[in-house]
Amino acid sequence: MTSKFSVKTGGGPKVGRCRRFRLSLALATGLLVSACQTVQTTQPGTVGITRPQSMAVSSQEVDAASAQAYSKMVQEAARKQQLNRDLAMVTRVQGIARKLIAQTPVFREDARRWRWEINVFQSEEINAFCMAGGKIGVYAGLINRLQLSDNELAAVMGHEIAHALREHVREQVSLQYATQLPGILLAITTGSRALAQLGDMVSEVTLGLPHSREAEVEADQMGVELAARAGYDPRAAITLWQKMIRNGGGRPPEFLSTHPDPEARVQDLARITEVVMPLYRQSLLRQPSAQ
Repeated sequence: MTSKFSVKTGGGPKVGRCRRFRLSLALATGLLVSACQTVQTTQPGTVGITRPQSMAVSSQEVDAASAQAYSKMVQEAARKQQLNRDLAMVTRVQGIARKLIAQTPVFREDARRWRWEINVFQSEEINAFCMAGGKIGVYAGLINRLQLSDNELAAVMGHEIAHALREHVREQVSLQYATQLPGILLAITTGSRALAQLGDMVSEVTLGLPHSREAEVEADQMGVELAARAGYDPRAAITLWQKMIRNGGGRPPEFLSTHPDPEARVQDLARITEVVMPLYRQSLLRQPSAQ
């Protein structure tokens, strides 16, 4: 499930080499400058997430690489007839996702303009993700094997959407890319196509590597707030985590594996739930039929 993202240029052999060199050098120089940039990707919300983040690659590059990887996954699943096979499940997942997405401008206004996509993959794997730019995937095994309620499913998707809002993949790629940048610059000057490494990193981090503990805590907190604002009981994040621990025999699934110990996580979730409960109650007043 990996994807390659490279810079393409045209022209004849001689002109093409010069053009590629200038483009690569300009991009690499830009990366050196951006490596020094500290950004605030989101507003703090009620949960108060204010940590600044250091980025060495642009959100546009990461979004493009993620979109490419997601498209490849969807096409492959469709080819194998493993995409959106259960209409009732797809309708349920997409309905919950849309309610959560409607609350994302609380944390970042530009999320309104993301090209959100929501698909259900027919797999027994207990997994879910939201790639950069709003590409959501939920595995049927997550719902069926854990017998998730709507509130618990909202907790999962809220958590994953929060990763995308905070651009945790971009942040993790930036850390890797910054350490390799001197070698990449040398490769550029000698004519190598090393800039394609960026796409490989994006795919690896998005689909393979776990997030840092810090990122997981932020996604827990922001995800709980998204769920509460969307009319889903934030306390379901606790029962969700407990189900995952029981199912995994003491170990959570891969996509939630990097985190403080389970007891600490439950305590953190209980604390942050109390913070957002007023938001949940307000949402019920606005939407009496919400779960």
